Amino acid sequence: MFSHIPLMPHAVCWRSDPQLIWTMVIANSITALAYLSVCLTLLYLVRHTRRVIARDWAYFATGFALFIVACGSTHLMEVVTTWVPFFWIDASTNIITALLSAWVAVQLIRRVRTVGDSINDYAARLANKEQEQRQMQESLMAAQKLEEWSRLSAMVAHEVANPLDAIQNLLYLIRNDEAATPEINRWASAAEEEASRVITISRSTLDFFRKGTQPESVSLYEAAESVRSLLKSLLQKQQLNLDLIASGDTTVQALPGEPRQVLLNLMRNACEAIPERGRKVIVAFNGQLEGVEVLITDQGTGIPPTVLANLFSFGLTTKGVQGNGMGLWAVLQIMQRHGGSVEVIETSASGTTFRLWWPRKYASASK
Repeated sequence: MFSHIPLMPHAVCWRSDPQLIWTMVIANSITALAYLSVCLTLLYLVRHTRRVIARDWAYFATGFALFIVACGSTHLMEVVTTWVPFFWIDASTNIITALLSAWVAVQLIRRVRTVGDSINDYAARLANKEQEQRQMQESLMAAQKLEEWSRLSAMVAHEVANPLDAIQNLLYLIRNDEAATPEINRWASAAEEEASRVITISRSTLDFFRKGTQPESVSLYEAAESVRSLLKSLLQKQQLNLDLIASGDTTVQALPGEPRQVLLNLMRNACEAIPERGRKVIVAFNGQLEGVEVLITDQGTGIPPTVLANLFSFGLTTKGVQGNGMGLWAVLQIMQRHGGSVEVIETSASGTTFRLWWPRKYASASK
């Protein structure tokens, strides 16, 4: 019954109130421009991230941009129909906006889990950012400490070698002096032997920093025998027994001095981990086809879980001022360089067992 009545623009409905009209026109114009700018921004992002963004997400972003501009067009039509009653055009705009809205809603529902997981992952990475920065700082400090330790070690080796050589020469002269009594000769021989041990320990510590050496055949059991002689005074002081057990061939290819350095660190740590006298350390060698397994077991008090997590980190020590945090870190580096491994396979209040796996062939020689 009202079909013969012509449609009127909004300005008539608003009683031609200029303040109301311009308020609506300005508000809708700003909204339309805002929607258009959002649409253009999304299209710009899709274009400049097309190499890294998944294709379906690019389609979704494009569709979302069209939805945004369709929403903006409805506000633009509100401005037009303020004075011109193009309401069927306005209705068509609303239909297109409705269709795009439904499509965007469906696509969002399909992607809600992926979006949620991505947000949670981003939040987790933000939470770990501080920890990662702290780890990077610790790694940088460790690298600086290693460089300083290397320079200091070279200087100490140079300064220690000369007086030790002089001491050995003097002891040699004493032993060969016709006036020296048998007792003096015996003391001189013992002193010369101890001086030789100091030189050996110094060189074994510095072997880690020496480059350009070639691998050679080394018996791990014989290296352990040599280490046991170096630990003789420690074993006597703590009244410990150090048992070496071997089965099979214990010969491997290794860089000179490094097997003894590894065994010296682990065997000495095992002895120092035992607070009571009269206990023992067992070093068992099991020669296999591809390599040698070495188990070093002590009867100490075990390793605390807080220490175990970072046991092979550079600079970590449980010995206070007596430690430098180099031993186990150097062991790990040497084992990795040889293609082997080192790990703690058991630790408790009654003792700890380290496991070494040393391949028959040196890593670079087998590549």
